[in-house]
Amino acid sequence: MNEANSRALVAVPTRRKLLVGVAVALGGLAAGPYALAKEQGNDEKTKEAMSTGVEGLLTYLHQEIDIKASREKIYDALLDSKQFTAFSGAPAEIHREPGGTFSLFGGLIVGRNIELIPKERIVQAWRPANWEPGVYTLVRFELNELGPQTRIVLDHTGFPEQNFRHLNSGWYTHYWEPLRKYFA
Repeated sequence: MNEANSRALVAVPTRRKLLVGVAVALGGLAAGPYALAKEQGNDEKTKEAMSTGVEGLLTYLHQEIDIKASREKIYDALLDSKQFTAFSGAPAEIHREPGGTFSLFGGLIVGRNIELIPKERIVQAWRPANWEPGVYTLVRFELNELGPQTRIVLDHTGFPEQNFRHLNSGWYTHYWEPLRKYFA
């Protein structure tokens, strides 16, 4: 190898140097808005603004719905295969223990029960079957009895961007309205 070729090899950055350079550059870009806000003394306001996102980029939703049925009846309808099939009009297979799997709407929604507190709370790892493998969201149903009806508080978090409108309306179409009819 001659001296000119040797100098050319030295001038070419190694893969490690390239990766470190890219990481430093991207880190600077990512920290940029926060670092600027901190310099200006507005770091809390900026963090809030950055976390709210814009329509279509939201990755969480919160709904509260009142249904004329006891907490026990709603809890059972959400976790019993036969009742879920009856109110939704689509096949469901639900193993109603913590860690138990479920398949809803003929396999369109699948997941696993994370936490079950009878008549009070259902927490599930939940996903449409057509999402990328391993992508799950967290669905939490809180059941609060209000006299002859129950308020279901739904928190659905961690879904991929651009799914907000579809999921937001889907809860009403596929859960809340059918449950209301089922208990009418």
